[in-house]
Amino acid sequence: MATETVVLKVTMSCEGCSGAVRRVLSKMQGVESFDIDMKEQKVTVKGNVKPEEVFQTISKTGKKTAFWEGEAAAPAPPVPAAEATTAAAEAAPGPAAEAPAAASEPEITPAKADA
Repeated sequence: MATETVVLKVTMSCEGCSGAVRRVLSKMQGVESFDIDMKEQKVTVKGNVKPEEVFQTISKTGKKTAFWEGEAAAPAPPVPAAEATTAAAEAAPGPAAEAPAAASEPEITPAKADA
């Protein structure tokens, strides 16, 4: 396998996030070098690696990961149907985002009878 350069956009908000990415890449077979740029949210990996394997390895950290546009070594993998549905539901407001009509009506309680 020839040396590949894989460039990914990885959402990292702290040193712990970048540390998790650093840890998995350090253990990955075939990785010759990598650069983590937290400011740009960019991870560049060089070595005898497959882009899809690098993507999967970093994704396992729980960080949102995507191939860097314009520099992607491979097309972005298809999103499983369950994740695509969830993402679409979160992005588009629908009936679930609106309060039920019953919640806006005053609660009616029966009057107490004097005994």
